[in-house]
Amino acid sequence: MGIAGDIALIIVAAFFGGLIARRLGLPLILGYIAAGVVVGPKTGGLTVGSAHEIELLAEIGIALLLFAIGLHFPIDELRPVKRIAFLGTPLQILLTLLFGYGVASLFGFGWLEAVWFGALISLSSTAVVLKTLQEQGVMNTLSSRVMIGMLVVQDLAAIPFLVLLPELRNLQKGLPELGLSALEAAAFVAGMAIFGSRVFPWLMERVARWNSRELFLIAVAAVGLGVGYATYYVGLSFAFGAFIAGIVLSRSDYSHQALADIAPLRDVFAMLFFVSVGMLLDPAFVWHHVPLVAAAVLLVFVGKGAILAGVTRVFGYVNIAPFAVGLGMFQVGEFSFLLAQAGASSGALSEKMYSTSLTVAVLTMAFTPLAARTAPVLYGLWRRRFPATEPAMKVELPEGELREHVVVVGCGRVGTFVSRMLRRLDQLFVVLDIDPQKVEAAREEGLPVVYGDATSGEVLEAVGIEDARLAVVTVPDVIGARLAVQRIRSLNPGVRIVARSASVEELEELGRLGVYEAVQPEFEAGIELARQALVQLGIDAGEIQRFSDTVRRELYAPMARRGGSGMLPQLRRASQLIETEWVSVPEGSFLAGSTIGELGVRGRTGASIVALVRGEDVITNPGPGERLCPGDMLAVLGTPEQRASFVELARSPV
Repeated sequence: MGIAGDIALIIVAAFFGGLIARRLGLPLILGYIAAGVVVGPKTGGLTVGSAHEIELLAEIGIALLLFAIGLHFPIDELRPVKRIAFLGTPLQILLTLLFGYGVASLFGFGWLEAVWFGALISLSSTAVVLKTLQEQGVMNTLSSRVMIGMLVVQDLAAIPFLVLLPELRNLQKGLPELGLSALEAAAFVAGMAIFGSRVFPWLMERVARWNSRELFLIAVAAVGLGVGYATYYVGLSFAFGAFIAGIVLSRSDYSHQALADIAPLRDVFAMLFFVSVGMLLDPAFVWHHVPLVAAAVLLVFVGKGAILAGVTRVFGYVNIAPFAVGLGMFQVGEFSFLLAQAGASSGALSEKMYSTSLTVAVLTMAFTPLAARTAPVLYGLWRRRFPATEPAMKVELPEGELREHVVVVGCGRVGTFVSRMLRRLDQLFVVLDIDPQKVEAAREEGLPVVYGDATSGEVLEAVGIEDARLAVVTVPDVIGARLAVQRIRSLNPGVRIVARSASVEELEELGRLGVYEAVQPEFEAGIELARQALVQLGIDAGEIQRFSDTVRRELYAPMARRGGSGMLPQLRRASQLIETEWVSVPEGSFLAGSTIGELGVRGRTGASIVALVRGEDVITNPGPGERLCPGDMLAVLGTPEQRASFVELARSPV
């Protein structure tokens, strides 16, 4: 069947590979790469017939993946990391190139192959890093922005490598070509800045007006892949052009719908890329050169990872960022495949060096998701072994003594909103964040803010965590939130902690760490949408409230189950058992026309009426002489069984 049969075989193999990986609790990337090894042309059995054509399709997968990331990450989000991107990345590439030169020389390769090997390992895999960040749910963290900024510059660095490396013996010929490529790149970026800011929004608006979902999807794909092809035509990277298109389109009002529509197409083609990576692995070569391959992979992992972590630290990023960057970007990238092919075709690389480079690239890509998972563990061990003694912090506390106050961790959009509400309610609070730009924005707004790391005991002591009444952890970073909760709990075991959760699994972990309450944004948005829908359908307000409370209990059940022992978990479980429920008094109800005392509600049901809403009036703790009327809304306190008994009584006819 040709290419159609190859694609069918790859999709089936990737499905089973992903299924097994998920079953074993491993990242999907590992399953896809393993599937590629199984169906690859260098493995016996059922294999693809045209690996080259699959590689061409895989390039579309990389382009769509980067296009989607560009849509997700507007250029404004990358500006804070421009210094490490444009200054730190060249330094990292140079240091890694020198390190790779030393490694290849140690293995007995000549100077020319050693330079090529250093260049090959200096670039990281944009596709693998972004896929790993997505699977871990940490795309919005500072560490992820650092990695994306560095990856963009690394992708640009592939251009001079492709021009200069084949001309190492005659640099006078390569330098003019490099200058021409630089001019073409500058012209293209300038053209995109004008064309993208004016034409793309106009085009997407016209297509959206036709109200055709299919045409809109095609328009989105055409923009991403079309710009990618244009960059390829002028001598730049196809995938890089798609990334630039995504960034430009992210400023459009239609970026969110574009991202939603392109996601399934992106995932399928990205899967082809990871399978094609596995197809490059030659099991026979690995078997016959186990010492060489093992040593090369280990040295790249340790050496390149240390260089990345060191550069990150030198440019002022502390806490978990060096660990996350080093363990997330140590792999050899997809552009290294192009470099290796160029080196082999020009005669600069021997068959042994070519196979070694490809094998190191594939294996380091495969190990990346597992290595990235260890970042929070290693950071936790590092913090316990080397606690922060002199954290970088700038303290501007509110006047007066900090006691019985609220500590808000994170001054992003959520943290700022919480802080504004606390200020309107005249509550004493202080905000804490490690991002200088967010701290400056909060300071301009007049919020009491401290620049510092919420995982540092000294910083938390500076904001008076020992005497705080409440801590609100709003940071979206899963790892940072956990570490902050652990440190807050260690300094003040009695403080109540309300935290933001990124997933159901995170709810369980936060409950285990002793968080009093957690909020999952997607859950809350879904509940509110459902509530509004029921209001529009004319459902009784009491029924809507009961429905909302029931669904919320079910959604947050994982946290309750993992609450552990102690006073806080007991209070949480008690609050879930004894809740307030709103019940309406319908026409003809047994309750209508009688006083609370005459009804003997407490004796009949065990529940208590703690509030009454009648029209515009709100009566708290109504006495036994309060007479109930049809249409009254009653706040009933009790266990689920007691409240259910009261609801049955309210629905009983006279």
